[in-house]
Amino acid sequence: QVHLVESGGGLVQAGGSLRLSCEASGRTFSSYCIGWFRQTPGKEREFVAAITGSGSGTDYGDSMEGRFTISRDNAKNTVYLQTNSLKPEDTAVYYCAARPRAFCTRNAYTYWGQGTQVTVSS
Repeated sequence: QVHLVESGGGLVQAGGSLRLSCEASGRTFSSYCIGWFRQTPGKEREFVAAITGSGSGTDYGDSMEGRFTISRDNAKNTVYLQTNSLKPEDTAVYYCAARPRAFCTRNAYTYWGQGTQVTVSS
């Protein structure tokens, strides 16, 4: 069982940055792939980024690569999502999720956090 808590969301102007954090409980954090997803009302959930258990492998959604960076600190049981050059269309609730495998896919995540709101004003 993994419990995930996101933080770091907020209101930012277009072009600004936010660093989102996902803190996990559990003693086997490094054995989990962690992903970030986002969702806006009326739209399907969108894959943002994922990082392997060791942190050596990353994957990004098509519209995020180059602007977003995912990283993790296994000693702190925390995964970060650095979001730069934010656009109004990045406005969404951002969720982190854990997949009980060290390698990542863009689906099949078992545990989910409650989400953190990111709002980008124009």
